[in-house]
Amino acid sequence: MIEFVRSLRLWFAPQRISEEGETPDYRFSLANERTFLAWLRTALALIGGGFAVDQFLPDLRWGVRVGLAVALLAAGALCALRAVDHWVRCERAMRRGEDLPVSRFPALLSLAVGTVAVAMLVIVVLGRAG
Repeated sequence: MIEFVRSLRLWFAPQRISEEGETPDYRFSLANERTFLAWLRTALALIGGGFAVDQFLPDLRWGVRVGLAVALLAAGALCALRAVDHWVRCERAMRRGEDLPVSRFPALLSLAVGTVAVAMLVIVVLGRAG
């Protein structure tokens, strides 16, 4: 828990990361930043998809529409939070000369998006819009 709190503090004070270890090759730091931005683009796409489901599928039953929208919005929020956490953890690992951290989050996110996609496919195929 203490490590998580320390990592959380670095989200808002990234200059403190430079106090640890040695400065990595700037190319690796820039690659880490590009990965962070890719995670944010994914988060924005999920959030946009959640709003689209809610706004553009009014004929879908309320519970189904809200369930799908909430699933996409929650996945987007988690993805955005995970992006900054992953960026900090990778930056610290590079500075310390450690292996990059591994995560189950990409697999969980893929399963969540796949589940929503299958649900949408079933809705479209069965025509359960009413």
